[in-house]
Amino acid sequence: MALACFAHAQELYVNTEPASNMAAHSLGIRLENQGYTSPVFKNRTTLEAMYGATGKLMLHGALYTSNFYQDNQRFEGGSFYAKYRFLSIDSVQKHFRGAVFGKVATSRNPYMMQEIALEGDNSGIQGGLVFTQLLHKLALSGSASYLRGLNSANDFGAITGAKEAVTYTLSAGYLLLPKRYTSYDQVNLNLYAELLGKSNPGYNQSYLDIAPAIQFIFNSVCRLDFSYRTPLYNNMQRNSANMYLVRFEYNFFNL
Repeated sequence: MALACFAHAQELYVNTEPASNMAAHSLGIRLENQGYTSPVFKNRTTLEAMYGATGKLMLHGALYTSNFYQDNQRFEGGSFYAKYRFLSIDSVQKHFRGAVFGKVATSRNPYMMQEIALEGDNSGIQGGLVFTQLLHKLALSGSASYLRGLNSANDFGAITGAKEAVTYTLSAGYLLLPKRYTSYDQVNLNLYAELLGKSNPGYNQSYLDIAPAIQFIFNSVCRLDFSYRTPLYNNMQRNSANMYLVRFEYNFFNL
């Protein structure tokens, strides 16, 4: 079962979710840190649990702490994410997947940035579609979604203006190693390049980032991710520009 889950490891994108799901009745635990170093060092830590409810339905729950909006680290809030795979077209060494996803988040932070983000920054809801194509060692994925920021007691709407956003992503992953699978103990090495974009409709606020990443998978049950995103284009006030990401994940199968 473990090898089956990671057989298409190049779909385990670092900054986005594919249309494929983790194995049914499996549990994944993630510990992630991301942040920036200029003009001062700020970072966020995320603890996330993922559960394969069925072969088609996957659920995530996450908690966030950061010092993005104050000097000291503090608990910010949480989010819940669900993804349902509605399309599967399979053939030898390739497949095509389609899924719908939704997310709801709550945050104690004020609206101080122009970007609406549900990873600890804002309260809000999100819904979208994602499609993923596997072609042997190459996996391609694209998504589009709508976000709605929800008002909070500390609403600085005069700064952000927009309360709606549209996101769009394009991701590519390539399985570099191993050249041939022989056992569960082989280390997988995956390379990624992801384009991450967001726009606030009705406002001249948008960005497009590129996020290269490297990923190691050990014993078919745990993974280690490293990524750094930087703008190709940006005219949006946000925390996510020029941000590193480090993540460790461990998976439990056949629960």
